[in-house]
Amino acid sequence: MAGAGDDDPGGGLGGAAWPDVGEGALVLVPAGSTEQHGPHLPLSTDTVIAEAVAARAAGVLRDARRDEGTARPVLVAPAIAYGASGEHAGFPGTVSIGHEALHAVIVETVRSLAGWAGRVALVNGHGGNVATLDAAVARLRGEGHDTAWVGCGVPDGDAHAGFTETSVMLHLAPGLVRPFHAVTGETRPLAAIMPELVARGVRAVSPSGVLGDPAGASGEHGREILAAMVAAAARRIGGWRVDGRGRLLEPRAAATEARP
Repeated sequence: MAGAGDDDPGGGLGGAAWPDVGEGALVLVPAGSTEQHGPHLPLSTDTVIAEAVAARAAGVLRDARRDEGTARPVLVAPAIAYGASGEHAGFPGTVSIGHEALHAVIVETVRSLAGWAGRVALVNGHGGNVATLDAAVARLRGEGHDTAWVGCGVPDGDAHAGFTETSVMLHLAPGLVRPFHAVTGETRPLAAIMPELVARGVRAVSPSGVLGDPAGASGEHGREILAAMVAAAARRIGGWRVDGRGRLLEPRAAATEARP
């Protein structure tokens, strides 16, 4: 996949001067969190992953536009690094701004970008942000803004700080990953623990903060998982098929090809 392995720092909005930006750009906004990720992963895990997916997906989209002769730029905005993380409040280090504040941040960010950007895609790395993204993006689309959002998940990935995120972080930022071979987590299906998790928070179901099992995680697995995240995000952003909640869906051709 062309561009999928490159962050392409030239596409970062934060490093640009205003004459570099131009009108009508596609802007990708990573949305993450600052929250516990077990005793072995950094608080910035969701943000690091969202930034990497957005940067690499932007590279893929730029390559595709170059091949098609389309000049409209693709830019990656600085990340929204605080999310709705109330379920992790029992762990030191977690910083949650809650749904109401996150809703306002998303709405005002997109409204501001709409003054010069042609389209805005939010790239979400934290499951706790989903309800807020649905509500905020639906509101923004109702106002006439060309915006939508896409997640960074992969099929069969574990929920939090387990094999999936540990592998991706070993690929992206191995120096930030602590030893995890003795780390234990809650491995029951998320549906089985969700009632208690919602009522009492993550710490009540997993004293380590891990929902899943990091055993066997590796940077090589992380490279493959990240590539799948990037491919899905780029495909959905490029296809721009949006459901009623503002979520980006698989393009029709890709969805048809995926059927058995």
